[in-house]
Amino acid sequence: MDYRKLGPSGTVVTAYCLGTMTFGAEADEASSHKLLDDYFAWGGNFIDTADVYSAGKSEEIIGRWLKARPTEARQALVATKGRFPMGDGPNDIGLSRRHLGQALDDSLRRLGLEQIDLYQMHAWDALTPIEETLRFLDDAVSSGKIGYYGFSNYVGWHIAKASEIAKARGYTRPVTLQPQYNLLVRDIELEIVAACQDAGMGLLPWSPLGGGWLTGKYKRDEMPTGATRLGENPNRGGESYAPRNAMERTWAIIAVVEEIAKAHGVSMAQVALAWTAAQPAITSVILGARTPEQLADNLGAMKLKLSDDDMTRLNEVSAPRPFDYPYGKGGINQRHRKIEGGR
Repeated sequence: MDYRKLGPSGTVVTAYCLGTMTFGAEADEASSHKLLDDYFAWGGNFIDTADVYSAGKSEEIIGRWLKARPTEARQALVATKGRFPMGDGPNDIGLSRRHLGQALDDSLRRLGLEQIDLYQMHAWDALTPIEETLRFLDDAVSSGKIGYYGFSNYVGWHIAKASEIAKARGYTRPVTLQPQYNLLVRDIELEIVAACQDAGMGLLPWSPLGGGWLTGKYKRDEMPTGATRLGENPNRGGESYAPRNAMERTWAIIAVVEEIAKAHGVSMAQVALAWTAAQPAITSVILGARTPEQLADNLGAMKLKLSDDDMTRLNEVSAPRPFDYPYGKGGINQRHRKIEGGR
């Protein structure tokens, strides 16, 4: 495993993180523990979960695994998240001090931990003042309940506002952002990556395989079936089949990934993961494997070194395609100038 710093902190995590959204849902407890065993046997040390995953069951499964394996638990870095509803009441959701206080205590209990290494705000909350959330997180660090905190699914102005308020008030500052990022979804490069770099935050990309699209398992004009994410739900969020299937860009990217995979004698998944891990500001790439076989294949990306030509081809075919303004060439030209001046 390659090791990287957790954002600007001094804590070290592996370049590939084990995501556990499937624990307690697609993967039962025995299967989940097998994935954890295999991941740590490979040298991994970073686990990502959330309270909302299987309504707390994912955290409980991880907690029992940590208790049963004290040697691995000592090396494990555990990240979880709070924000989404864990009940039906108006205060069972959000980033208020009240909800986060209960959510954090519940996560600590389910995980069987005295401290969560990385506590992440699962999404922005427009109803709660950011100052309230940041003060809670600073207090949670001071009390020892969390080591660090980060965000997930924030956009550029969220990151900039939160980071600058934390800095101005002397609060502990965020260390990471967890966004969707892969060869099919690169729009975070237009502003969010720069906002994270300016704030000194590392990226923890989720869905690096584009919900399975970048593995080559889905075929053009052939509705997904069987035990896959889209086979079980073809309309699954941003990964849904019909919109992506209709885009020529999707199939152009998949074709290049397949060509490079064949040239290296590796899987398409390994190419997609290696590309993501090589991007600026990446701390750790979150793997969403559902089986030990998928996990072993995903972790094989550690050994793959893409050439400059490989990276150029992948970058060009998957480049974001914004309108001219504000993120296209016209807007970029207005935000930069030549050092020597001139028109």
